[in-house]
Amino acid sequence: MFIIALHYTATLEEVDAHLDAHVAWLHQGIADGWLMIAGRQVPRTGGILIARGDRDAIVAKASTDPFVVHGVADVTVTEFTPSIVAPGLDALAG
Repeated sequence: MFIIALHYTATLEEVDAHLDAHVAWLHQGIADGWLMIAGRQVPRTGGILIARGDRDAIVAKASTDPFVVHGVADVTVTEFTPSIVAPGLDALAG
């Protein structure tokens, strides 16, 4: 599994200019099955995504985020293996 951290590198006005495309990209990732969770950081300095799949594929997908493509965010991909999960989330265990 992967944590994809987006860090805004532009003003929120510039980020928001690409928000609709970013949200569409997130929905497509959910539909395609590689993206599991997405949300804004608090305070709003970026976002956090939880994904699954092959590392090279996830890194490639993260680079297609409209925020990254348009240079309003940088991305960091961190791989991890879930070993302890809450009841009901057993499918996430590695």
